[in-house]
Amino acid sequence: MAYLSTLLLLLGLACSAAAAGYSALNAIALGVWRLPQRTPPDTALPPVTLLKPLCGAEPGLYEDLRSFCRQDYPDYQIVFGIRDASDPACAIARRLAAEFPSLPISVVVDSKLHGSNWKVSNLINMLPHALHDFLVMADSDACVEADYLRLVTPPLSDSRIGLVTCLYRGIPTPGMWSRIGAMYINEWYVPSVLLAWLFGYQGYVSGQTICIRRATLRAIGGFEMLADQLADDHRLGTLVRALGLRIVLSRHVVSGKHHEPSLGSVVRHEVRWMRTLRVLQPRCFLGLFLTFSLPLAVLGLVLTAAVSGHTALVSTSRLLFAVTVLLRLVVHVGHRVPVREPLLSDLWLLPLRDVLLGWVWLQCFFTSTVTWRGNDFSVDANGVMHRLSRS
Repeated sequence: MAYLSTLLLLLGLACSAAAAGYSALNAIALGVWRLPQRTPPDTALPPVTLLKPLCGAEPGLYEDLRSFCRQDYPDYQIVFGIRDASDPACAIARRLAAEFPSLPISVVVDSKLHGSNWKVSNLINMLPHALHDFLVMADSDACVEADYLRLVTPPLSDSRIGLVTCLYRGIPTPGMWSRIGAMYINEWYVPSVLLAWLFGYQGYVSGQTICIRRATLRAIGGFEMLADQLADDHRLGTLVRALGLRIVLSRHVVSGKHHEPSLGSVVRHEVRWMRTLRVLQPRCFLGLFLTFSLPLAVLGLVLTAAVSGHTALVSTSRLLFAVTVLLRLVVHVGHRVPVREPLLSDLWLLPLRDVLLGWVWLQCFFTSTVTWRGNDFSVDANGVMHRLSRS
């Protein structure tokens, strides 16, 4: 019995220490990211083609796409790609083409599939319509400021750099589930990316912004190399690095609309994202629980409280729990300051958000299926998607 008590105590303290330590590193990474940066010198701005694959008219699509039509950039083209002419996104794209007649805008409607990843098939269909050799891809729900292209494209002028990408901030549409979904991005996913960045990782790529030269894309085999990949952005980054080229994480942060009408919608999206992480890092996925700081801290508190006679160590666990909660609040508030969101309006959602995170993680051990744009896919160990027929 004494052996079991000691084991529970040590395990509880380890959980408490891990939760506090990870929370501290997250807060440090966020602070370092926010440090003022030296303004880079002005460089030549090459002609750019923006590739915007579309599918469906999610809330705010017109405003999001319009932000790309208002760029303070001397020479750029936009290519909108849609699989079906009856898609409501097609009407929005054509409306913008009429609204900005001086801006070269092409609307490509092509249903040809080149693999199980429909977004990549869309990009393959769009690429022949790109006029320029500097390509920028951005997801349909991204919203940007007028200086976006001026900030993200200059690094590609360096021949040693093969790809530029950005972090993004989830902007929820009205509703509790959208707010909970945005918290996943802003308060767990992005802090995890920043922590990896702090320790020197340079392999992160986000589909919210990918800037690449046409020659680099050709050298890796084109978009066709990504046509069946679940994590097409990560695979693209891997192929670019294999050429000996660097990936740059721009300090510009893109805003991405986040719409979740229900709990089921939240779970489906997050299972797909978590499943992607499991494919990318299967050996590390089990240890991902160590990044769920608040549930981990609660577990540590419960385990140490179950052991009597070690007052000092139990007090230490309680102190570490308090530190974890404080730092969790720092991350919760920290991402809201730059966009002037109400700092404490979603505070009551924190416990639900963090419990749901653990639940989604657990689900990924029992399924290899993901749902994307209303279609079900199985995902094999190589990250290749196989569409499932519905009965």
